Amino acid sequence: MSFRKIPTLRIGDLEVEVPIIQGGMGVGISLSGLASAVAEAGGIGVIATAGIGLFEPDNLTNLKEANKRALLKEIRKARAKTDGIIGVNIMVAVTDYDELIPCAVDEGADILFLSAGLPIKLPETLPLDRLGELPIKFVPVVSSARAAKIIFRSWAKQFNHIPDAVVVEGPLAGGHLGFKKEQINNPDYTLEKILPEVISAIKPYEKLFIKSVPVIAAGGIYTGADIHKFMQLGAQGVQMGTRFVATYECDASMEFKNVYLNCKQEDIIIIDSPVGLPGRAILDNFLQQVSPGVKKTFKCPWKCLRTCDFKNTPYCIALALTNAKKGNMEEGFAFAGANAHRVDKIISVKELIETLVEEYGCSNEVFGDSLQTDINV
Repeated sequence: MSFRKIPTLRIGDLEVEVPIIQGGMGVGISLSGLASAVAEAGGIGVIATAGIGLFEPDNLTNLKEANKRALLKEIRKARAKTDGIIGVNIMVAVTDYDELIPCAVDEGADILFLSAGLPIKLPETLPLDRLGELPIKFVPVVSSARAAKIIFRSWAKQFNHIPDAVVVEGPLAGGHLGFKKEQINNPDYTLEKILPEVISAIKPYEKLFIKSVPVIAAGGIYTGADIHKFMQLGAQGVQMGTRFVATYECDASMEFKNVYLNCKQEDIIIIDSPVGLPGRAILDNFLQQVSPGVKKTFKCPWKCLRTCDFKNTPYCIALALTNAKKGNMEEGFAFAGANAHRVDKIISVKELIETLVEEYGCSNEVFGDSLQTDINV
């Protein structure tokens, strides 16, 4: 199938045939299996590092080293399967942020997505005065123009360099959200509103550094028509998570995927995560048990998130998500985007991307398109 119905995405010297980034879904949902399939199909496949070492045999005694070892292993496995573009998502909130970034850089990942916090500081083991010389691209994930300004101003001052792209994640995303609970359904915080604000916020830095920085829309994007809409609003690509869970190649268990297939719209709820953030998940028996504050017995092998008060939290979210990835849904739950109830079948990554591109082309024919065939950014 030809992808010429949809613009390519360029991030520096990287050209992405299909401007779709598969979102990094932590604790084993997006590893080398899913990431390599997306990359092979022309998009950007992303390995999530959150909880990546929890599936290593020594995770209870040596989780820090297990995380690094697992990350290297997954990047290498992805590289063995595809010559496409592989990204790595690292949460700023994880305790081993400074160790995981150099791992991804040294192992030759193409793109580094920095999420769940403001990546103001970078590890001193990187050549901070020569970031632009590194082949890897740096892409922060933000939820507001204010956050984008803070990051770009800080990088310009500290490193004389700015990020290579930005992902703007709106409140309809799955998992932990960068919004207060009262903002999630507030029309002032929709992706449609935030996206143009972020584009405007980084314009001065693009001019100052004579550099084009593509802005990528994320959160609640489900169809090719959605992709078309946000690209008409100025996005030069999109990030999608929920759709990729419902693929054969997704690294989650079939039991996890079945939760998506069987859920109804009213099952998709906002929870108070034990790490202090609101999160969007699918209601199940486990969440019903812990919602009144019932404490689950667990042993914390290592404080993996800086914001986690593990002595007082009702349950270990890393353990719950590990159980879910493995298929033990009685002791875990699934994070999901606002449109997860629309999932009705499991398909291949190739079929999904072809469908999205076809839908984009149909929207383009109906509504017209002011974009060029190729976006040079």
